[in-house]
Amino acid sequence: VQLQASGGGLVQAGDSLRLSCAASGFRFSSYALGWFRQAPGKEREFVAKINWRESQLSYEDSVKGRFTISRDNGKNTVYLHMNSLTPEDTAVYYCAAGPWPLTKLVTKWWGQGTLVTVSS
Repeated sequence: VQLQASGGGLVQAGDSLRLSCAASGFRFSSYALGWFRQAPGKEREFVAKINWRESQLSYEDSVKGRFTISRDNGKNTVYLHMNSLTPEDTAVYYCAAGPWPLTKLVTKWWGQGTLVTVSS
């Protein structure tokens, strides 16, 4: 199983980024997908998740209205569209896959992470 995250980088406050995570090695369309992040010195936290048929989406409060998660089951890829970025969004972003509700406890697979740095 592989989850390959990409799209991170250094941006300025107010900018946008799109993260991608390409998956292989498991039945992608059967699992929930999500994004977590870990800032320096902090625990990994939930950001966004989407269930297998896209009927349920959930976001961490601080990203609601700014971030959008989506998935393309034909391409085995999950995306995180991030708008209006702030320095508080600086973190390593990890994609994750597993059964709903895709908490850290039930996540089956993790990607390697992609660094997002937002300068003020």
